[in-house]
Amino acid sequence: MSTSRPHEVPSITGVPASLAADQNRRLRQYLFQMGLRLVLILAAALLVEGWLMWVCFAGAVVLPYSAVLLANAGRDRSSHESSGAPPLAPPEIEATAPATEEPHIRVVDHVDAPSSTPADSPADPEDR
Repeated sequence: MSTSRPHEVPSITGVPASLAADQNRRLRQYLFQMGLRLVLILAAALLVEGWLMWVCFAGAVVLPYSAVLLANAGRDRSSHESSGAPPLAPPEIEATAPATEEPHIRVVDHVDAPSSTPADSPADPEDR
């Protein structure tokens, strides 16, 4: 039932970065942007006056939003695929049904109310 497909050799350039490397890259990028924000705030408060001060403050206000968006973009944002080949699909697994026995059917008689006299009910439940 299996079809023979030629085995494709995966390219090492198509392998995404490890999770730890990706998290470290995103953390460094976020910390750099927050450091830039701190520089903008200090420049606006201490060094510059006029319209440049307002540009620094605007950058300091907008930068956290963009930094969080870029840091949360994560792994799906970067692509290392060098060729136009589609990613490899896992080999097909043939489904084999295990041999099963017929299910055991059990019928249980249930009486909701107890009988008024013990003589009315049979002693053996199979006699009903």
